[in-house]
Amino acid sequence: MKIKTLVLTLILGLAAAAICLAGDTKAEQALRDADAAWSKAAGSKDLDKTVSYYSADATVLPPNASAATTKEAIKKIWQDMLASPGLVISWKATKVEVAKSGDLGFVSGTYELTMDDASGKPVNDRGKYVEVWEKKADGKWKCGTDTWNSDLPASTPAPGAEERK
Repeated sequence: MKIKTLVLTLILGLAAAAICLAGDTKAEQALRDADAAWSKAAGSKDLDKTVSYYSADATVLPPNASAATTKEAIKKIWQDMLASPGLVISWKATKVEVAKSGDLGFVSGTYELTMDDASGKPVNDRGKYVEVWEKKADGKWKCGTDTWNSDLPASTPAPGAEERK
């Protein structure tokens, strides 16, 4: 009798653990899917769709620029980027985690982009990003904090460039 009880307890425990893990996996997949759809929207240069992934109180921390904390400032960042000649942009999540509370998630990954420089020559960049997502009351995930930076070395001005200004 004790062996049956032990086996039953073990089976129920494993089933409960599987259910808990499936819930986390489902939320993580939802974030991964949202991030992929966001990349697709940016890749198609759809400004309104691209900025729709941010929460109303989002903060965007672009490289080499001030933080954007208003909808207008965030839209301007994306408007300028998406209007860049020759722009091709995409990113892919490599790590997705959801907090035990189920209402906060973290996505990190890599991006690639190409845009034309002032002479029309394509310039390639690649780097990494981190996003903090919030699950809203309606069950949808929105990005509350977004930052990215290049893996490429910072360019240095040509010798004497400061003196010519």
